[in-house]
Amino acid sequence: MTRITTFHPRRGRVSARHEDALTRLWPRYGVDIAEPYPPLDPAALFGRRAPLVLEIGSGMGDATAAMAAADPGRDYLAVEVFPPGLGNLLAVVEERELANVRVAQGDALHLLQHMLAPGSLDAVHVYFPDPWPKLKHHKRRLIQPDNVALLRTRLAVGGVLHCATDWAAYAEQMAEVLNAADGLANLHDGFAPRPAHRPVTKFERRGLAAGRQIFDLLYRRTS
Repeated sequence: MTRITTFHPRRGRVSARHEDALTRLWPRYGVDIAEPYPPLDPAALFGRRAPLVLEIGSGMGDATAAMAAADPGRDYLAVEVFPPGLGNLLAVVEERELANVRVAQGDALHLLQHMLAPGSLDAVHVYFPDPWPKLKHHKRRLIQPDNVALLRTRLAVGGVLHCATDWAAYAEQMAEVLNAADGLANLHDGFAPRPAHRPVTKFERRGLAAGRQIFDLLYRRTS
């Protein structure tokens, strides 16, 4: 089944630092999300068996690196399509000697559908995804019933889906979709208090500067 693209396929300018990191470090830390979509073995990828966190849309990767550094007992797989972001995260991984971070380039939905085994994730983070504010583009939003059903199957029972957005209308849609999803339970009565473990991102600062409220949603897989 062909899925609707949920991201802008931007290229952007890749700095010399980021180009160097991509060239040198991709063979060690990188995962290509591409046909024939070989199954991903997290133990082989990270060199150990540990709970796995999937970061969908890691941007420049600073938040991912900060969380991974503060959470060495879990492994982090960051998915992004923006080459400068991938290069920046790789550079930070090397600089901070983060053994528990790997990066993947491509469509996270293809990774989930074809490469990750059911029940293989301890958590999924979806922080400030593209809100696609125009009504005609709402179908491109990541948090949709079919996508959430797929996410749920890849979470282990007890695993947590954590979403954050600064678009109130998208937050309401997220809550509606997640509340209606089978096998997911809201960990709070409505929106969650801002979790201390989530670093402030560039998109969050931009939203706050524009006077927008930040919404966090935390749901656990129950079955």
